[in-house]
Order: sequence, then structure tokens, then C-alpha cells
Amino acid sequence: MRSWLFVPGDSEHKLAKSADLGADVVIVDLEDAVAPQAKYYARQTAGSWLEERAGTAQRWVRINAISSGLWRDDLAAVMPAAPAGIMLPKAAGPIELQTLAAELYELEGRYGVPHGSTRILPLVSETPAAALGIPGYASVQLPRLAGLTWGAEDLSAALGASRKRDAQGRWTDTFRMVRSMVLLAAHASKVLAIDTLHADFRDLDGLRRVAGESRADGFAGMLAIHPSQVEVINEAFTPSDEEIAEARAIVAAFAANPEVGALQLDGRMIDQPHLEQARRLLASAV
Repeated sequence: MRSWLFVPGDSEHKLAKSADLGADVVIVDLEDAVAPQAKYYARQTAGSWLEERAGTAQRWVRINAISSGLWRDDLAAVMPAAPAGIMLPKAAGPIELQTLAAELYELEGRYGVPHGSTRILPLVSETPAAALGIPGYASVQLPRLAGLTWGAEDLSAALGASRKRDAQGRWTDTFRMVRSMVLLAAHASKVLAIDTLHADFRDLDGLRRVAGESRADGFAGMLAIHPSQVEVINEAFTPSDEEIAEARAIVAAFAANPEVGALQLDGRMIDQPHLEQARRLLASAV
């Protein structure tokens, strides 16, 4: 689940192509990518596409925000096709996720979907109040929670910020803080930390740098808004042969010396955190 590609729910053409783009997750978007007058059509198109792609790669749906009043109609249209998960935009906090979870439980029963199988990925940073509440996700039991992700565009508009990155292309302080809270809260909750999108889809070199840094920081994947971004993201979040070989060597070294907490390998000291990291990398490479 490295690359999470948004596809407009009202575009049959783009949806038809999406299965062959290599994305680990396809998110049928019923929110920002769809104009208000096209919402009904997008729901019907999304539902049909989900039915046709049943049993294939991860199929998710971004519904409209709970505050919009449109989200129940979105769910009614797509839940018969049993999507793998629901992305909740503009999530105001864990209480909204519990509201969504209760609705999903009812719809799963109605349409014969196994209870609890529909996961939730909230966008947790799109208002200042929501961003300040990010740590709260780590202290609430949310069984459907698949991960946490964030977005900079809506938050920037809410703040009236004229920039999100500095002259070197790095996040400015506010956005760096929000990103860090998402990363920490996700790991504290033992769910996926998914980094936000790289808005300039033509800047693949910049995306390669950003995605590499994202994985190095501890994110498990990244949102994508254009098919050209998928391959770059997948490559960035896939361990290299050298990394896999080093991780195997670390695991083997400790297996051969189970009584020690630290040892030398290739001229450097390694200890239990190195072992844990090596095991996690090997698990992600399966």
C-alpha cells in the first residue's frame, strides 16, 4: 500500500484506465475532484466501477465530508460493491470516525459485507482545529482505522497562508509540525502513516526526492494525483536489494547470538532497535 492514486468518480475513462496504472490503492474520488452538479452521476459511476473490479486490487472511495451532508448518499451508492475502505476528508476528530464506523456497520449488514471489513483512512489536517486534534487519534480505540494521512491545500486556505514550502522546497514550520504529528499518531496507533501528495505532478524529480525522504522519515506510502506519480512512489517505498541484504544480515547475526543485546556487524555496532527496524523492513518487502 505504497501508492494511493485519486481518480475522479465522474470519469468513466479515467476509472477504466486506473486498474492498469500500477497503483497499490485506487481511491475513487467523490469529493474535491467532482463538481457539485456531478455528484449524483459520480456515485453511480463509482458504484458500477467498484462492482466490475470486485476482488481486484485495493478499491477505496473518498466520500464527501460529514459536515457536507452528502456522505450518507455516497455510502449508499458504493457500499453494495464492498470497497476495501473509505477515505474521510476534513475529519474533525475521532468522534466523526466513530459516526462513520456506525454507518458502515449498518450498511455492511444490509449488503452482506463482512462486519468490520471496511477500513477507514481519515484526512486529519484540513482545518486548524482538526490539525490540533491529531494526537487524539492515538488515545481512542478505532478498530477500522487503517492509517492516517494529511493534506496541505485545505489547511493552507484556512490559514490564509501564501506559501507551504520555503525557497528550498521544504515544508514551512506549521506544515512540518502537522506532518510530524500525523507520523507520530499513526505509529502510536500502529496504523499506516501515509504522506500527502506532491502537488506538481510534472515535477517527477522533486517527487522522487520528497518520496524518498518520506520513506526515510517513517511513512509507509504516499498519495498520488496523477498516474505519472505512481511508478516514482512505488520505487521510493520499495526496499532496495542492498537494504534487504543488510536487514537479513542483521537478523541472522542476532539469530546466531540470541544471548546478546548488541554486537558488531561489518565494523559497526548494532543493537535491538536495529533488529526491530530490520524485521520491519523485511516484512514490508514481502
